[in-house]
Amino acid sequence: MKRLLIVGCGDVGLRLAARIGSRYRLFALTHSPARHALLRARGITPLAGDLDCPRSLSRLAGIAGAVVHLAPPPGRGTRDTRTVHLLAALTKRGMLPQTLVYISTSGVYGDCGGERVPETRPLNPWTARARRRVDAERQVRAFGRRHGVRVVILRVPGIYSAERLPFQRLSARTPALVPEEDSYSNHIHAEDLAAAIAAALARGLPGRVYNVSDDSELRMGDFFDRVADRYGLPRPPRIRRSEAAARIPETLLSFMNESRRLVNKRMKRELRVELRYRTVDDALGET
Repeated sequence: MKRLLIVGCGDVGLRLAARIGSRYRLFALTHSPARHALLRARGITPLAGDLDCPRSLSRLAGIAGAVVHLAPPPGRGTRDTRTVHLLAALTKRGMLPQTLVYISTSGVYGDCGGERVPETRPLNPWTARARRRVDAERQVRAFGRRHGVRVVILRVPGIYSAERLPFQRLSARTPALVPEEDSYSNHIHAEDLAAAIAAALARGLPGRVYNVSDDSELRMGDFFDRVADRYGLPRPPRIRRSEAAARIPETLLSFMNESRRLVNKRMKRELRVELRYRTVDDALGET
């Protein structure tokens, strides 16, 4: 049976495991002993290790023919050192995987002024967080070219599910921007992301990048309004962008300063992903 290593096996990794577990023997890297029982219950063999501690990764070499890299970069610096450590571990003893799927972010495009964005758009990261993702993409691309590994990159926007909705923000009455000044945001349901990763493992082309997004074209405040209406919560107050710096947390404001609409035609055509939740409204209708 083929072997798959999941690096960063949180909610999406568990959904992926449930989807493809009959076709792979599954392993997951985890730095938390408390997760071992959960992983075993889902049919996944836990491997203790920490991407911030290279010496703990020695067991990864040759463990699997395919790797899904879901782990985020560190929270500071200009490089994704966690990806540096992972790739170094995978190359030890010359025992390389055949396939590596890296889950990146649509933040690598930066602000696009609300334009539709295909995968060919030049990268223009605005935040340090996104620049670390660009660094990781470059690392895995070079890894693929150097070692003949099939590397596939998925650029992913905001992930949501029934368990990942902005209830805390709505309860805190954090403002959104007035419609005429609001930014477009992009979304993908966690279940559809898991399906896209499975498709990338099976059909992703070497060195290829795919936008993984649903068909919604929502401004950020409209998304919050839809969630509020569905759950009977007050809609967030609307403010002008000139007021935002004083009333909205800096991290959230960085997302609000970027506007784009991802083009997902390549995902549908090449990966043959059929979205279960084509729009946010489709998903909210089920919850």
